[in-house]
Amino acid sequence: MKGYSIFSLARHAVGRHKNWPRAWRDPEPRPAYDIIIIGGGGHGLATAYYLASEHGLSNIAVVEKGWIGGGNTGRNTTIVRSNYLWDESAHIYEKSLVLWESLSQELNFNVMFSQRGVLNLAHTLQDMRDVYRRSNANRLNGIDSEVLTPEQIKQIVPIINTSPDARHPILGASFQPRGGVARHDAVAWGFARAADRRGVDILQNCEVTGIIRENGHVKGIETTRGQIMANKVGVVAAGHSSVIANMAGIRMPIESRPLQALVSEPIKPVLHTVVMSNTVHGYISQSDKGELVIGAGVDGYLGYGQRGSFSTIEHNVAAIVELFPIFSRVRMMRQWGGIVDVCPDASPIISKTPVKGLYFNCGWGTGGFKATPGSGWVFAHTIANDEPHPLNAPFNLERFVSGALIDEHGAAGVAH
Repeated sequence: MKGYSIFSLARHAVGRHKNWPRAWRDPEPRPAYDIIIIGGGGHGLATAYYLASEHGLSNIAVVEKGWIGGGNTGRNTTIVRSNYLWDESAHIYEKSLVLWESLSQELNFNVMFSQRGVLNLAHTLQDMRDVYRRSNANRLNGIDSEVLTPEQIKQIVPIINTSPDARHPILGASFQPRGGVARHDAVAWGFARAADRRGVDILQNCEVTGIIRENGHVKGIETTRGQIMANKVGVVAAGHSSVIANMAGIRMPIESRPLQALVSEPIKPVLHTVVMSNTVHGYISQSDKGELVIGAGVDGYLGYGQRGSFSTIEHNVAAIVELFPIFSRVRMMRQWGGIVDVCPDASPIISKTPVKGLYFNCGWGTGGFKATPGSGWVFAHTIANDEPHPLNAPFNLERFVSGALIDEHGAAGVAH
């Protein structure tokens, strides 16, 4: 840094950061819009963007009670994959993965999508049967999937413990090379900026307090910033979906639970793919900053607190150290929690409702982030046309009455 002092560097940095334009506008709410989207996370912003880009609509507001990306979008472990079991799930997640592959170019914003692959480990003979079943189902749906031996796993992840003497020895794994991770806040910012540039109003610090209805038709919403009218309202409120549904007199078949994650201090790059294990109940990847990003299953109780129990973290860390003894002395840096809404069949709801003009996109459980662009794409189609796209038609509310469930408990993974 010849010729520069620390003071001149600081002065130079401050000077260069003055008067930067906003990434998106901060407008006052209008009295009315054509469409209101409740929820300013990735799914809600993606819905607004695709309503504008795919359907030519611009008189749209995204209403967020806090700040953009401050909910589950900023509180997840960023894993992206499409290797689900049933056709309905595989198709919608694969649509999302295809959109991920060109999303940075589409939004003109680097979402840092890294296709480093996702490993799902098998530790028992039944695990291996499930691995073969899901991999074969994926291939039939045109989705990339490989079945690996412990030796092949060791080649991809040299630091993993493949000893036959381990408490849960690794017998094999499924591997999706096109899977990976993305930067969660960049996804929210990219969709927000792109939607704003197409005329969408993004209203932050605007909490919804009521749904206005008349003769079975939605007419608008009550908020902490006043009444806002619209004949179409799409709800993408993640863990608070049932709260919003209750305002409209609808009971959703979902439960909200805390889901925890944690990251370590940064270390040199040693893990170049995503590793997941249902049996030891943990999953892990390494961020571009060098942090180990770790997660597990949901806590066992219902609640809306963005925190969780210590026992879950303790069990989670023990599981990761069992897979990677080399990490036993790495220090954990921070922990957080999100709120996930889980349906009885571990599949989402992307559907019209009995209230005309009111649509819900919820119940993604622990796998919502990976579906962000695909979810927004089909939900925008549903709202714009008042009919579902064939990709989300099976994920309707009526399936809980008809019994046509899409049970993805196994393929949803340890928490994904």
